Amino acid sequence: MPDFTLLAVFLPTFFFVSITPGMCMTLAMTLGMTIGVRRTMWMMLGELVGVALVGIAAVMGVASVMLNYPELFNALKYIGGLYLGFVGFQMWRAKGRMANLNGEPISTTRVGLISQGFITAIANPKGWAFMISLLPPFINVEYPVVPQLAGLLAVITVTEFTSMMAYASGGKSLRLFLARGDNIKWMNRIAGSLMVGVGLWLALG
Repeated sequence: MPDFTLLAVFLPTFFFVSITPGMCMTLAMTLGMTIGVRRTMWMMLGELVGVALVGIAAVMGVASVMLNYPELFNALKYIGGLYLGFVGFQMWRAKGRMANLNGEPISTTRVGLISQGFITAIANPKGWAFMISLLPPFINVEYPVVPQLAGLLAVITVTEFTSMMAYASGGKSLRLFLARGDNIKWMNRIAGSLMVGVGLWLALG
């Protein structure tokens, strides 16, 4: 069984780290602004799977393989950063299709949204550094590892989902504000700039 004392300490620790602005939170806010909270949840699904895999890798020691072969990790970072930058550039160029405020379908598929979240999560070097440094101390060697890891992952996924929902809802509110009058081009540019920023952050961070 998990060590509930350590979980009680881990919960507020991870919450304050999760709620602070970062790549995934910025991505959630951007997508919430452009496509709404409901569709943004597909990105959240990919992000949660990616974060869970990073957490498992950090605890089980697979992260050491990534550290020994940094060229693989760097390639993934650059590919993910370029992809998000391309999406942001498309938003900048959009006249209304990519960031439609009238509820019409946009050219973002569920698979594309899931992949955006997944790539951002697993190619985030700060996320790896955080998991590697934070998770192991919350594992009690006197208890089985698997139940403890399951408890930590439960806290991580619930906290991440809650934080992303908050950011996506904020993006939706901004979207509704910008929908007043002829402000759609500014909404496109703000969202596109944020997406390009996340891409650069991912590739160069």
